[in-house]
Amino acid sequence: MTGALKITLDDVRSAEIIALLGAHLTLMRSLSPPESVHALDLDGLRGGDITFWRAELDGELTGCGALKELDGDTGEIKSMHTAEAHRGKGVAATLLRHVMTTAQDRGYKALFLETGSQPGFQPARSLYARHGFIECPPFADYTDDPNSFFMTLRF
Repeated sequence: MTGALKITLDDVRSAEIIALLGAHLTLMRSLSPPESVHALDLDGLRGGDITFWRAELDGELTGCGALKELDGDTGEIKSMHTAEAHRGKGVAATLLRHVMTTAQDRGYKALFLETGSQPGFQPARSLYARHGFIECPPFADYTDDPNSFFMTLRF
């Protein structure tokens, strides 16, 4: 990255965020069967239990991510996505650290996430593992699914 990545709260209403989330859903659906795509829709991302951020570099949207409060002690990472043109530049790692810091500031004792088990999700699983996440059983309302890979980070 040439400049500093700027991460700000977003209300999930702008055309560019909606387009980025559309690209995210298209990618998820290309890698997983429909019943195994657990991405939230736009209304879900606008819910009161969700904090959603956008990442920009020199005014250009580069990625997004969300934190869903599961209860007063735990959160779930949702809708982490980096625009294709910006992959490999550290956008996801910076967003992930921002979400982790927010979770710690809120006093959460753990973060959870669900990602795919297919080879196309290996970069995501590696990113989370580099930041201390480990495999765990299904959490919240998730059930065993061979297409899902669950991870957690305890604080």
